[in-house]
Amino acid sequence: MKRLIAMMLAIMMILAGCRGKTDKASGKGGELVEYSTVYSGEITTLNYLVTASTNEFALAANMVDSLIDYDKYGVVIPGLATEWHNTEDGLIWTLKIREGVKWLTYDGKEYAETKAKDFVDAAKYLLDPSNESQTANIFYSVIKNAEEFYNGEIDDFEQVGVKALDDYTLEYTLKENTPYFLSMLNYICFLPVNGDFLEEVGGRFGTDNTNVLYNGAFIMETFEPQTRRILVKNQEYWDKDNIFIDRIKETYNQESATLSPELFLRGETDYAEIPASLIEEWLKDPVKKDVVRPIRTNFYTYFYALNFDPKFDAEYEPDNWKIAVNNQSFRKSLFHGLDRKSAMTTSEPYNPEQRLSNTITPKSFVDLAGVDYTELGGLDEFVNTDSFNETLAKEYRDKAMKELQGKAKFPIIVYMPYNSGGTELANRVQVIEQQMENLLGKDYIDIQIDPKPPTNFLTEVRRSGKYGFLECNWGPDYADPETYTDPFTPGANYNFPEYVEGYTDSNGEKTYTNLTNKAKAEVRDINKRYELFAEAEAFLIKEAFVIPYAVGGGGYAAGRLNPFESQYSPFGVSSQRYKGQRIMEKPMNTEEYKKALDVWEEERAKALKADK
Repeated sequence: MKRLIAMMLAIMMILAGCRGKTDKASGKGGELVEYSTVYSGEITTLNYLVTASTNEFALAANMVDSLIDYDKYGVVIPGLATEWHNTEDGLIWTLKIREGVKWLTYDGKEYAETKAKDFVDAAKYLLDPSNESQTANIFYSVIKNAEEFYNGEIDDFEQVGVKALDDYTLEYTLKENTPYFLSMLNYICFLPVNGDFLEEVGGRFGTDNTNVLYNGAFIMETFEPQTRRILVKNQEYWDKDNIFIDRIKETYNQESATLSPELFLRGETDYAEIPASLIEEWLKDPVKKDVVRPIRTNFYTYFYALNFDPKFDAEYEPDNWKIAVNNQSFRKSLFHGLDRKSAMTTSEPYNPEQRLSNTITPKSFVDLAGVDYTELGGLDEFVNTDSFNETLAKEYRDKAMKELQGKAKFPIIVYMPYNSGGTELANRVQVIEQQMENLLGKDYIDIQIDPKPPTNFLTEVRRSGKYGFLECNWGPDYADPETYTDPFTPGANYNFPEYVEGYTDSNGEKTYTNLTNKAKAEVRDINKRYELFAEAEAFLIKEAFVIPYAVGGGGYAAGRLNPFESQYSPFGVSSQRYKGQRIMEKPMNTEEYKKALDVWEEERAKALKADK
C-alpha cells in the first residue's frame, strides 16, 4: 500500500508539474520558460567545424544558424540566407546574407555582425588539414578546387569556389552540377565562423562555451562537463519571436537512460524515453498511459558493421578475426544468422517490424518519378526480404569452416563492445550473443560483449577500430542517396573497407568503390544516378560487407514538447533545433499523437506539393 501511495504521489507530481509549467510556457507572471533533460554521454568539443558527432552538432544547431532551414513540414525556408539563385549550368550559387544578424559572446555581448566573409573563413578552417575536420570531405566533395587546396595541390585559396562578393553576398562555385547542393547548406560544415574571433582564440576555439560565438537561437551560458549545460534564449536573435523556451537545462547523469522515466515522473525533467523493459507497465497504468506517446521514426540508418582492420586487444584475437571476416561465407553466416526482429524487441517489443530496415538507405528517403529508391538497381531483391534465414546461415557456416580450415582458429571470437549508456543496447547485445551462438554453434563463434563508457565512445571504439562487430548508425547530410555511401568509403572510420579483398581496386572490376564512383560522376541524368547508387548499395549488402538493421526513432517517450512543431528534415541540423517549439501544458498521449500525426502527414503532403 505504501508503495502504491508513493507511486500515485509521484504521478500526481508530474501532472502538477505540467500544470505549474503551463504558466511558464504562456509567460504568465513573467516566469521563466525552462525545459530540462538529462544525458549520459558527454561531448568532447563545441567546435562545430571539426565534429561529426550527432550530440555535438545538435548543440551547435541551437547556437549557430545555417544558410537555409526547414520548416515543420520539411520545406526549405530562409535562414541566414534570405534568397538564392544558381546559374543555368548549376555550377554557381549566389546567396544574399541576412543583414543585422549579430555574433554574441557567451555573456551576451555583441562581438560583430554575421557577414558573407564568415562562410569563407569557415571554409578556410575546414580545408586546413591540421584542424582535422571530420566533415571537410563533405565540403570539398562539391566545392571547386576545395579538395585540391586541402591536399596541398594548390596553395592559393582564391582559387577555391567560395567567395564573399560583398558584405552580404556569398558565392559558391561547384566542381560540377550537384542537384542536391541546396540541401547541403543545412549541414554543419556549411555553418559560419567569425574569422577575427577564430584568430583571437586560436586553438581554444570550441574548447568551452566561452570560446565560441553565437548567432543562433540560444547561447550556452554554462558549460560544466559531466555536470550540466545551460542554454538561454538569445535576446538579440533575428527571429526571437519564434523562440518560446527561455532556458534549456541539460544535466549529466551516467544512468540517465535508466533513471530518466522516474525523473520525469517526479517532475524533475521534461523528457524521457521509456525503455522496452518499462513500456508494458506504463501502457497498462491508466495514469502513466496518459503521458506516454510513440516516437516518430526518422531517416537515421542503423547497421551492424564488420571491422576489416581490427585494432582491439590481443586477447580477442584480432588477427584471427581479420582472416575470418575476409571470407565471404563467414560474413554471410553472420548476415543470415542475425535475428534482427529478436534484437529489435529490446527496443520495440510491441511492433519491432516497424523499425527494421533491409537496406542502408531507408524507404521514402528519395524517389524517382514516384518509384522509391529502394526499389531500384537490385535493392528490390532485399528491401522486402528479411535477411535472417536459419538455413542459409548454417549453410554458409559449413562453407566457411571448410574454406577457413587450416587458416583460422575456431571458434572465432566475435568481439562486440557496446555503449553502456543505455539499458536497451545492453539487453540487445546479450540477446544477439545468445541467439547467434545458439544458431551457429559455440564451436564456430564466440561472441564476447564488452561494455564501454558512453563518453567518447565513438573515438575510443569505432574510430579507433577497436571492435569486430558493432552496431553503428549514420544520418543523411543532404537529399541524395550518395550521403548514405559515406560510412563505407575507403578512408572512413566505420568498417575500414580498404582492408578487405573485393571491395576496392583500380582495374575497373565491379567493386563497391568503382560502382559509387560511377554514380557520383553522373550529375545530369538523375534516373541513371539513382540506379547506379542503388546498384552499389545492393552490391554492398549482397557481399555482406554490412548488415542493415533499422531506422532511427521509434519506441516510446514521455515529453512536454509537441513533436509536430519541431523543424523536420531527414538531413542537416534543422531537426535538432528547439526553435518553434512550445512547452505543452500536458504531455501528449498515444491517441493524441496518432491524431496529430494524421493531421501532420496530410498537411505535409500539401506543403510539399505546393513547394514543387
